[in-house]
Amino acid sequence: MNNGYVELSREQWSELRKNTPLTLTADELEELRGVDDPIDLTEVTDIYLPLTRLLNLHFTGSKQRSSVLSAFLGKSEQRVPYILGIAGSVAVGKSTTARLLHTLLARWPEHPHVELITTDSFLYPNAVLEAKKIMHRKGFPESYDRRALVRFVAEVKAGGAEVKAPVYSHLEYDIVPGAHQTVKNPDILIIEGLNVLQPAPPTSLAVNDYFDFSIYVDAKIEDIRTWYVERFHKLRRTAFEDPKSYFRHIAELSYDEATDFARNVWRDINERNLVENIAPTRGRADLVLKKGADHSVRRVRLRQT
Repeated sequence: MNNGYVELSREQWSELRKNTPLTLTADELEELRGVDDPIDLTEVTDIYLPLTRLLNLHFTGSKQRSSVLSAFLGKSEQRVPYILGIAGSVAVGKSTTARLLHTLLARWPEHPHVELITTDSFLYPNAVLEAKKIMHRKGFPESYDRRALVRFVAEVKAGGAEVKAPVYSHLEYDIVPGAHQTVKNPDILIIEGLNVLQPAPPTSLAVNDYFDFSIYVDAKIEDIRTWYVERFHKLRRTAFEDPKSYFRHIAELSYDEATDFARNVWRDINERNLVENIAPTRGRADLVLKKGADHSVRRVRLRQT
């Protein structure tokens, strides 16, 4: 055990699956995978089924604690949404983790209502970032409307029947004016984003103060850099070719030019954000999934205290 964590090898973690059934097909997994993420059903069985078992136990315990408190206060029991946070670097695979857990958790025998939202929805619009002169720091903590995100999560946690969040378009690289995603009284809400484990300023609440459980998806910086460049080239051949894409001009670059561009963006923005802001929050997570160079999870660290 290290700093309150127990560290488990892939094999040790896999054994904790017990009798948790696989409720996902290969075709469904293909739809959930991120760009250039080679996750397969073996990874789901070895890593994500034990994780869903743990979350099921934790979710049940959370409901029981809520029932005890309601009984103590002499109030009728109210459903309190269980909130799961997922953090990690750009290109590390946290979005795939979030989508996969969204699907697996909704297929528990109890059929809970599970919603998923990303913190991209709470980025300031590009016009605001440009006015603040921080467009080049998009993805850094200051580029998010932190107060709006905290208000949103607090309202969901308080049992709000319908809570609206903005909508972010990765194609247009901006918030969509007038569009909203409505979260309707979920049993479980998954919140995925770069900075969800960031501490709050003094006297303020952080979004993770509302989390019941949190996960950090981790890997070596050099591996994430490689994945980022590979993903960049895949997007250059697909999404970036869309006439509506903010990055349409990149599709016209040569392979070498695009590689240089991707490496520069990684070095100047994403790696800097990872080192300065994201990685330091890893120790705040309840569970850390440590990936190897092939994207598979090699070790798991679980907080015990």
